Amino acid sequence: MLAVVSDTHGRDGHRLDGRTREAVREADAVVHAGDFMTESVLNAFQAEADRFYGVVGNNDRPAVKDRLPARRVVDHEGLRLVVVHGHEHTDTALSLLGRQEAADLVVFGHSHRPGVHEGDGVTLLNPGSHAQPRRYRPAHAELETDGDAVEGRLVDPDGTVFEEFTV
Repeated sequence: MLAVVSDTHGRDGHRLDGRTREAVREADAVVHAGDFMTESVLNAFQAEADRFYGVVGNNDRPAVKDRLPARRVVDHEGLRLVVVHGHEHTDTALSLLGRQEAADLVVFGHSHRPGVHEGDGVTLLNPGSHAQPRRYRPAHAELETDGDAVEGRLVDPDGTVFEEFTV
């Protein structure tokens, strides 16, 4: 399984709770679309995950920015993802980036609004924020390879699946 999170906005730890914490610990790999804020939050995520792929967000401090790229391409079990924070991207720009990188999925955060939709030739996924949802529901995404397809779901920290999708 691939666990996808974003927008932690923490100071001291990963702020993981409930099913989100379980998903991160059970995952083969974890993707984080930025806005850790501090290096200690980044360290806490890296300590929880066997394989960790993160990017910087617009609220990350210099110590985080020194350690992570603004954009990352991840190949995981036949799935190709492009990961960005998204604060500098429209849906059109995200779709173009995905097509440029021959990605199946573009992961982004920033808005804290969980959702998945089709861009122009590529699926766009925002896992939302597990720890600071603002006016949206707290969430993360879980992706599992099933033959040639990838089955995904958006999940509340309490374990409620509120959207399922196929990539």
